[in-house]
Amino acid sequence: MTKTQQRIVTPAVIVAALGYFVDIYDLLLFSIVRKASLESLGFSGAELESNGILLLNLQMAGMLIGGVLWGVLGDKKGRLSVLFGSIFLYSVANVANGFVGSIESYGFWRFVAGIGLAGELGAGITLVTEIMPKETRGYGTTIVASIGIAGAVVGGVLADIFDWRTCYFIGGGLGLALLLLRVGVTESGMYAQVQEDSKVEKGNFLALFTNWKLFGRYLGFICIGLPIWYVVGILVTFSPELGALLGTEGIKAGKAVMFCYGGMVIGDILSGVLSQVLKSRKKVLWGFWILALVSIAVYFGLSGVTVGQFYAICLLCGIGIGSWVVFMTAAAEQFGTNIRATVTTTVPNFVRGAVIPMTSMYAGFATINGLGSVGSAMITGTLVMLLAAWGIHNLKETFGENMDFTESV
Repeated sequence: MTKTQQRIVTPAVIVAALGYFVDIYDLLLFSIVRKASLESLGFSGAELESNGILLLNLQMAGMLIGGVLWGVLGDKKGRLSVLFGSIFLYSVANVANGFVGSIESYGFWRFVAGIGLAGELGAGITLVTEIMPKETRGYGTTIVASIGIAGAVVGGVLADIFDWRTCYFIGGGLGLALLLLRVGVTESGMYAQVQEDSKVEKGNFLALFTNWKLFGRYLGFICIGLPIWYVVGILVTFSPELGALLGTEGIKAGKAVMFCYGGMVIGDILSGVLSQVLKSRKKVLWGFWILALVSIAVYFGLSGVTVGQFYAICLLCGIGIGSWVVFMTAAAEQFGTNIRATVTTTVPNFVRGAVIPMTSMYAGFATINGLGSVGSAMITGTLVMLLAAWGIHNLKETFGENMDFTESV
């Protein structure tokens, strides 16, 4: 990489990584402070889980809407406008979360925060993959993902030190402070060339559903990412309840999230580097699918473990689903410049939004006599892993391929 390329790449990677750090901190903060915040608002018992599911689903619904909004804007107006616009919105929303006094206001601001949180990752990954040399772009996205995911670990640590409202204030303040770093970050040259071509249609979200070739690729990627948010949205978020049913009392969701995301940092570094060494995204995704399957089996299979051992299992689960960086890099590589931001922004948010049907499935199966929450979680996980295997099977290998192309939409 030349010095000129380094001057362009370095600021973009730094801002994308730090933006994702704050994004993940804020995104997982609700899972970390769910019980404490709801108890502070006067809820207890079964209400902690039911209202937790409600607020989580509102946040994820916001991310579904925001994913489409920011994705289309990223292809029509540019990667940088989305990168900084989304950071601003989720930062303001999380400051507001620190002031909530009712479940209604809590739900509203989690929804708004979800809209804001939907844009940063897709815009950041798109920008980094487009400005990095094709042979090494996996290293750039690995830096972004590994630093970003550490935000959940920091959130877990801070939740043990500060009140839940203060934790929200810290997240919002970090995001607003990050906006000061926007100087020196330049737009993707690859995107700039497409933007000048008035004949190329940009940001056509509906084309992903009306063009069957694009739809197959798009749906496959959503399925590949499902295990990540099955583990985070169900096994980790509701670890206090599931842990108790499996014979381990005293699990703190904040610590479970911290250990899981600590494992994801390890997994993302390993998967990102391995995809470069093996020169294959697909082989790595298969390897981590197997590791995720094993770690989920361990989660349900080792009942009655100590609290420390349970957190170790959460760490293992985090490593198993630590293929997020390869998943996002491959998504950016699979689609043309005129629709790339739309895909890389909507895919992770549709994966996150899939928490809604997954938690609904989890809650619904749990009402069946003799099944309960543990059996329900196992059935949900089985379906998720089968869909992910289908997605990986249909994936095209894209390591080192040229990304300077457009789609006919």
